[in-house]
Amino acid sequence: MDGNGRWAKQRHLPRLAGHRAGVEAVRRVTRAAREMGIEALTLYAFSSENWRRPAEEVSDLMGLLRLFIRSDLAELSRENVRLRVIGDYRAFSPDLVALVDDAIASTASNTGPLLAIALNYGAQAELAAVARRLAARLPAEMIDEAAIEAELDTADLPPLDLVIRTSGEQRLSNFLLWQAAYAELLFVETLWPDFDGDALASAVAAFARRQRRYGGL
Repeated sequence: MDGNGRWAKQRHLPRLAGHRAGVEAVRRVTRAAREMGIEALTLYAFSSENWRRPAEEVSDLMGLLRLFIRSDLAELSRENVRLRVIGDYRAFSPDLVALVDDAIASTASNTGPLLAIALNYGAQAELAAVARRLAARLPAEMIDEAAIEAELDTADLPPLDLVIRTSGEQRLSNFLLWQAAYAELLFVETLWPDFDGDALASAVAAFARRQRRYGGL
């Protein structure tokens, strides 16, 4: 979900306008993903590094998150979507934490597609936390790939198949580093506010043309 600020700058608009357009893109893409039968979709909404942005922009982002949950939760429930959050969102204000908790709880029994939103998430911090938890209760020889995966924020999510990075940047930016080990990576020039169902369909088609060997022949 990269490119909101550049989208706004190109149109001589404040950055908040870009973030608002980014929320509309979230709505378009999540609906398209459901229509395409995608089992799980993870959106990188707020990274642990985003706290370095100006306080006003961070406040605007928190406000948009509140608005999205309040305005879209009914549709997610109606469409049988299960909401998950990865990352340390409990660092947010108490009212926002309560809002997120309520949204997760209200969709927990849904059996349809899974929408995971990464909030205050950073893959390096995730892996460090996993290492600390495992080291506290297991001898070193028992810590293997399966033990680590069981402790990840994404333990109950399906394996990651495709990472799409918008806006032309070609890096993972501390996103799902462990999970992306064998994922396909797709970097597109489209800014996130312009990303839509057609763009998602093109990305999935590109993924389908790739051969995944997992180190084999």
